[in-house]
Amino acid sequence: MSKQIIDAMAMQRALTRITYEIIEKNRGINELVLIGIKTRGVYLAQRIAARLHQLENTEIPVGELDISHYRDDMQLEKPAAKIDIKVDVTNKRVVLVDDVLYTGRTIRAALDAIMDNGRPVNINLAVLVDRGHRELPIRADFVGKNIPTAQNERIKVNVEEIDGFDDVEIDK
Repeated sequence: MSKQIIDAMAMQRALTRITYEIIEKNRGINELVLIGIKTRGVYLAQRIAARLHQLENTEIPVGELDISHYRDDMQLEKPAAKIDIKVDVTNKRVVLVDDVLYTGRTIRAALDAIMDNGRPVNINLAVLVDRGHRELPIRADFVGKNIPTAQNERIKVNVEEIDGFDDVEIDK
């Protein structure tokens, strides 16, 4: 049974708030790079970049990161070459974007992949939903909404680009 917990307007407001918080924390957007974790994190990063462009009249590079080979819970062989995130992160201020923060393992894998691609000045984390249940000492710097969940519940983020509509649902 699914229940909508964030509608399209609330999602838009959360992403706008995250955008303003990114500008404030970084004292502008100089040397800023957004990296979305595939799949839905990429679309959220693109939306944040578009909003940054509206506010600051500057294009912000957006990278796409597939962390499959970096997961510690999958037995895939680590790639011989560095993962191409199509954005140079060296000496940049990186904002890593994902849809849901849960155990922290996806973020740990993403940090490893980013560091294999260069040495950023710093890395911040932006997530649409933080559902708790961390297994690693990782926290988001920018959170759209904290939604405490039970271990057996599932958060589903729907985005227009894939699902045809925007919302966040909880499955019990």
